[in-house]
Amino acid sequence: MIHVTVYQNQEGKYTAFCCIGHAEYAEAGQDIVCAAVSALVINTINSIEQLTGDTFLLDTDQESGHIDFSLEENHRQESVLLIHSLVLGLQGIQNFYGNEYLSLNFKEV
Repeated sequence: MIHVTVYQNQEGKYTAFCCIGHAEYAEAGQDIVCAAVSALVINTINSIEQLTGDTFLLDTDQESGHIDFSLEENHRQESVLLIHSLVLGLQGIQNFYGNEYLSLNFKEV
């Protein structure tokens, strides 16, 4: 299962997320749930980097599927919007494929 935790600040704005695990919907290379989540997450990170220029902290481990991302101070609203878009995409995957492949949680920081 892929576990995603999305972190919100006190204003309710998304500022960070952490993903870990593999969906195990199908065998490696055929797992469309894992591929969809990976595409959304990687596209969000690349979009923030290329389109906003905001700085962020990123830690990854391909083997475990771990991606830990957090915006640094003084980030733009556009970066928050991109993370919100990620959340919408993840919720769509979770709604379609179910909670046994993707767990989505929210925490205030």
